[in-house]
Amino acid sequence: MEQATELNYTLRTDLAHEDVSRRKPEELPDVQKEELDIGGVRVQKTVIGETAAEKLKKRPGTYFLLELEPGDYHDSKTCRKIELALSEVLEHMLKNLNLKGKRALVVGLGNVNVTPDSLGPYVLDNIIVTRHLFELGTVSEGYTEVCGMSPGVMGTTGIETYDIISAVHGQVDVDFLIVIDALAAASIARVNRSIQVTDAGISPGSGVGNKRKEISSQTMGVPVIAIGVPTVVDAVTITSDTIDFLLKYLNQEAFGEKRPAEMLAAEPLKRNFAEMELPKEDLREQWMGKIGLLTEPEKRSLIKEVLSPQGYNMMVTPKEVDADVEDLAKLIATSIDITLHDSYRNTYLSEKHI
Repeated sequence: MEQATELNYTLRTDLAHEDVSRRKPEELPDVQKEELDIGGVRVQKTVIGETAAEKLKKRPGTYFLLELEPGDYHDSKTCRKIELALSEVLEHMLKNLNLKGKRALVVGLGNVNVTPDSLGPYVLDNIIVTRHLFELGTVSEGYTEVCGMSPGVMGTTGIETYDIISAVHGQVDVDFLIVIDALAAASIARVNRSIQVTDAGISPGSGVGNKRKEISSQTMGVPVIAIGVPTVVDAVTITSDTIDFLLKYLNQEAFGEKRPAEMLAAEPLKRNFAEMELPKEDLREQWMGKIGLLTEPEKRSLIKEVLSPQGYNMMVTPKEVDADVEDLAKLIATSIDITLHDSYRNTYLSEKHI
């Protein structure tokens, strides 16, 4: 059963950190992991080598994951902190690739008519483009040559996204691409609460099972920096996570110390499930029967086996996705602007934020 389960279940995530974290270190000998603190924002850095890339079915390269708390980007002060952290990550990548001050094409992937998939086009609406000003000779000092495009999706254009970008890139002389897209996560906790940045490029639609031709340095001929936010998660993940949350909750209620605030609270307080432990095996069986004893791959495979034939393994997004995507798009656009344009960065840093 266990062997069949491993073969039948494929983790659905675009986040390298999630994929790597679910493997044993000996399976991925050429992966390097490091946790950073950039201006108060926790960042997971994952470097994937050739061997690990083949096993994970991802491109080798460096992946940064900025971890956000719920609502962080709706608060102006915290949003500024994230913008600067994301800008520092982008700055690091540009310097490593020797791209600082070079000409950029910013591509907003996704469908503007589908909110969870509209992150890329929204970012494009908010960035500073300057290529036309360079051609007119009217650009101010301290600005880099930047152009942008939103190619739409194959379902509305009938054209492969890669083909559109490649055609434009063939006509516009740029040194690198910055590509923004919505992603899929393998954890409820990461939906709209993570930003991934990588120099490995991107495969549009891969997280939701619509894999298209990848956009990377190998296919485009110039460096590609990809920025993504997981905006959806599948029903298998939601169900699996909920089972774990229930077990952790019951374990905490049965054996955890109750704080005075919890005893006085009119309703249950928010809990950090990531820091809570699962109960021991005998208790898991007592509370959940045989389901409580399943390994993570076995549990997800079973849920998939139940949901998929009925068409119930849907991709789900939070009800606040409209506000989340809008604010995240502005945050990412600002980070790109202050990274690419020194004059804008100086203005941004001189502004007072109360």
